[in-house]
Amino acid sequence: MNHAQLAGRTESAKDRYPLALISLTCGAFAIGMTEFVIMGLLPNVAGDLHVSIPHAGQLITGYALGVAVGAPLLAVATHRLPQKMLLCLLMVLFILGNTVAAIAPNYGLLMGARLLTALAHGTFFGVGSVIAANLVKPHRRAAAVSIMMAGLTIANIIGVPFGTFIGQNLGWRASFGAVAVMGVISLIGILALIPVIPREESSSLVRQIRALAQPRLLLVLLTGAIGCSSLFTVFTYIAPLLEQVTGYAEHSVTWILVLFGFGVTFGNILGGKLADWKLMPVMIGSFAVLALILTVFAYTVYLPVAAVVTIFIWGIAAFGVLPGLQVKIMTLAKDAPALASTSNHSALNLGNAGGAFLGGMVINQAGLSTLPWTGAVLSLIGMLLALWVFALDRKTAGTSP
Repeated sequence: MNHAQLAGRTESAKDRYPLALISLTCGAFAIGMTEFVIMGLLPNVAGDLHVSIPHAGQLITGYALGVAVGAPLLAVATHRLPQKMLLCLLMVLFILGNTVAAIAPNYGLLMGARLLTALAHGTFFGVGSVIAANLVKPHRRAAAVSIMMAGLTIANIIGVPFGTFIGQNLGWRASFGAVAVMGVISLIGILALIPVIPREESSSLVRQIRALAQPRLLLVLLTGAIGCSSLFTVFTYIAPLLEQVTGYAEHSVTWILVLFGFGVTFGNILGGKLADWKLMPVMIGSFAVLALILTVFAYTVYLPVAAVVTIFIWGIAAFGVLPGLQVKIMTLAKDAPALASTSNHSALNLGNAGGAFLGGMVINQAGLSTLPWTGAVLSLIGMLLALWVFALDRKTAGTSP
């Protein structure tokens, strides 16, 4: 077979796998559901396990730290496995972790189950992002990644409110049981729809780590971590914030989370398309808008209708930055795209953990109502770091990326 025929087969293959992208979206949906559903159930978990809300919030911090620390280690340990086999193993780990969470009798075991589940998170998105990007033409890579990442945002529309409803009516353990069932469905989808992708000769581990250790790449990872900390400083405690400050009843929080989910879904898709157009300017603009919106939320949090509108717009801005961030990191680390992509999710979850921990400290020191101000400051820092990356890009290449 000559080069032209091989290229033709590759291009046609990239047009034949839309269902493969959907299966990745389903996996992302299940993972997004287990990550976010606990946020709407913090008061329930805290009451049942006899801990404070900030203490229950550390279940989110622990999960995020599990992703941040465990995902790169797992990615290194499994980098020689075929990609489809690795995705299946990760979903089995995910199902096991959520099953244990559903029957955990105390806080300690629940935390352990969350840490176990977290190991699957970053590596799944790392490998999944590489697969998604390779299934389409180069100029559509950010859009393809956004399709996979849409699973996270759809989880906010359907999965999290559904899980919150189940948890509020049947107990929070039932929510984790539902997530485990979603994991089984996702595993079936991966087995049926992901193509068997021949394993390419991978770079040596030393070369991959060297590719990951570029100063500019590390700065991009830091930018993502700071940006995500701005989201989780506030969103981790969104249920008590809406109930105790804004004045909404518990059942109303579910529908507000649905609206937030619509916002993040729209922001994720829009962010993917805009990033394929102007990657770094869109990232900088998203952080700037996020800082502005959280500043506005500091005032509208006392006004029920205005608070809901602000939360919807906040969702658009918060997730608009993610597809471009993922592609930027994969582009900078050409010798280690899967490890770099996994490290991105580790950095994001380190930001999530820091945000949840910082939010708990802010609540103890200054009260729930000050959370939006903290998030706004962190978003502003993220914008300044993105500007720094953009300046380095222009200095290195002479043109914008």
